[in-house]
Amino acid sequence: METYSVKGMSCAACSARVEKAVLKVSGVDSCSVSLLTNSMTVTGTASPADITAAVKNAGYKASLKKNNTNGNEKHSDSEDDLKDMETPVLVKRLVVSAVFLAVLMYISMGHMMWGWKVPPFFQENHIAMGLMQLLLTVVIMVINQKFFISGFKSLWHRAPNMDALVALGSMAAFVYSTYALFAMTDAQVKGNADAVMMYMDEFYFESAATILTLITLGKMLEARSKGKTTDALKGLMKLAPKTAVIQKDGKEVTVPVGSVKKGDIFVVRPGENIPVDGIVISGNSAVDESMLTGESIPADKEEGSTVSSGTLNRSGYIRCEATRVGEDTTLSQIIQMVGNAAAGKAPIAKIADKVSGIFVPIVICIAIVTIAVWLICGQTVGFALARGISVLVISCPCALGLATPVAIMVGSGRGAKNGILFKTAAALEKTGKVQIVALDKTGTITLGEPMVTDVIPMNGYTETKLIELAYSLEQKSEHPLAHAVNQKAEADDIKALEVSGFRVLPGNGLEALLDGCALCGGNYNFMKTRVDITADIKEKTESLSEDGKTPLFFAYDGALCGIIAVADTIKEDSPKAIGKLKKMGIHVVMLTGDNERTAKAIGRQVGVDEVIAGVLPDGKESVITKLREKGNVIMVGDGINDTPALAASDTGIAIGAGTDIAIDAAEIVLMKNSLYDVPAAIRLSRAVLRNIHENLFWAFIYNILGIPLAAGVFINLFGWQLNPMFAAAAMSLSSFCVVTNALRLNLFKIYGD
Repeated sequence: METYSVKGMSCAACSARVEKAVLKVSGVDSCSVSLLTNSMTVTGTASPADITAAVKNAGYKASLKKNNTNGNEKHSDSEDDLKDMETPVLVKRLVVSAVFLAVLMYISMGHMMWGWKVPPFFQENHIAMGLMQLLLTVVIMVINQKFFISGFKSLWHRAPNMDALVALGSMAAFVYSTYALFAMTDAQVKGNADAVMMYMDEFYFESAATILTLITLGKMLEARSKGKTTDALKGLMKLAPKTAVIQKDGKEVTVPVGSVKKGDIFVVRPGENIPVDGIVISGNSAVDESMLTGESIPADKEEGSTVSSGTLNRSGYIRCEATRVGEDTTLSQIIQMVGNAAAGKAPIAKIADKVSGIFVPIVICIAIVTIAVWLICGQTVGFALARGISVLVISCPCALGLATPVAIMVGSGRGAKNGILFKTAAALEKTGKVQIVALDKTGTITLGEPMVTDVIPMNGYTETKLIELAYSLEQKSEHPLAHAVNQKAEADDIKALEVSGFRVLPGNGLEALLDGCALCGGNYNFMKTRVDITADIKEKTESLSEDGKTPLFFAYDGALCGIIAVADTIKEDSPKAIGKLKKMGIHVVMLTGDNERTAKAIGRQVGVDEVIAGVLPDGKESVITKLREKGNVIMVGDGINDTPALAASDTGIAIGAGTDIAIDAAEIVLMKNSLYDVPAAIRLSRAVLRNIHENLFWAFIYNILGIPLAAGVFINLFGWQLNPMFAAAAMSLSSFCVVTNALRLNLFKIYGD
């Protein structure tokens, strides 16, 4: 996928035109144009030269975005790409236009309507005042020439855009006013004072100038608001360190972060940001990873721990080996994901795209028909023209074009701040439509590591002595259950005893000699052949198994010492997260390869609606396919052995990915190892979709009601008449309101109250 910067777009009709032109290029598989970020993503085999040429032929400019990292060219967004270059220019245009407009309005309305004083030369000199209005209007038109250049260029390419509506409306008012001025001079020569006054009332110079100034005001407000929608992305980019301190030839050297190579040794002092992803090779520290995961508590780092670019070293001096550099770092991939989501298109955007593609030509036709109808009805040219101009300037395809991307940008940025990464705009939309959530058990609902849950000593042994004997035997085993026992002993600072003759009995257990006596451990079936197990103990064993725990029996010198139960413990927030999903009306299914008894025990504890056990990784895909027949399915897994299931679902979510976020099969990556982020992602998606619907509703309703009002449909019914200047103001505010509504998502509480 390649990303391009596109210049010259002013509304949704422009983006639709560019998209249509690029899709016609041979070798282009897909194309998505974002009006919000003025960018375009293209997939396929077409060359950049062919794509940029197609954009140029459509009347716009395109250039391939590149970022040089360690000599390799890669495509990416940067801070410069997102920097608001538009607002300062628009502010200058607005200020200068407003100054000249104030003088124009003083002459055209202040003096004529309210008798405000003017220099003696202008007293009763209507032609002089008309000439002054013409000159002031020309100045304002020159200042805002961009509307005319873009608008008439789009007409030339037979793809009219919003600028074409503004240019036509303003130019029509100016041309007719100029005609009235020349007609006034003829009346003045002939001494027809009544005709002079009549033509004075036909001046629309102030309308032509006000339209341009108010549209510029609207553009400035829109640009400023659009700039705020990229704050999250720009904030992430600012976190990227600019330099790194590497060890070279026994010395510490400060170098640009772009020159750090995989395998380089870099050092990080307290208070410094980690420059690239790496592994700690010496030192201890606490690292603030809130910018990646949203977790406020620093993570302890020691030898062997992974560290991520952009995170903050709170304490301790650490030496690390670089493992990912440039655009392969965690931070760079997050930035790329958020950028791709913003540049992409959600399916719902297709509605606005289809309308925008034909909207402007239809508006121009409506304006022409409006003028013709009023002239046929016997109205003056000035009156008819005012109605047509109002139709042109009140129409706003910008609001339609911005309705979806601004909400997507704000929503994806809000998610990124909380460690929820939506890879595409489509994923952000689809997530909220879920009806079934399928959860992998190990590593998703549970921690994924067996831990000791119960220590039950027997026959006079204490807990400490039981663990000591178990540790002495299990320390030589590599089995995951043995690892759980060893961790428990080490945590309790218990030392192992020296054993000899250690043997592993596959599928059964372990045995060894301690002080010449037999020490053995294993499952129930194995241990009942070595020691006497009473009915009470058997009943206790079954109770532990019913709770999803694995009982390990230990015996010494022919006597049972006790039972140590081991289980893959449930994450603390899993039951709460599943309860949240169920309250949202979602059917929750747990998928696992475990036996049915253990699976049902875990299922009961966390409260899932359905348990599907004994499913191997390759069988999960078929289960997901069957579930999709019942509704929209989200699959949540660890992103490795669940890859087929993630790909088969409507939306795949990789949970607890940590720094390994490049999981192709998942459409959403949750940076925190917390299932509670799943309902949060769904809540955020639903909020974004609701916001898009609101934006589209107001954009459509605005035009549905505004165009008839501007055309004068309600004049005879209610006496409602819209002046072109008010139409321009209304048009400017519509886009601003859509963007502002999207910014409300920044206040949305994704985890609920």
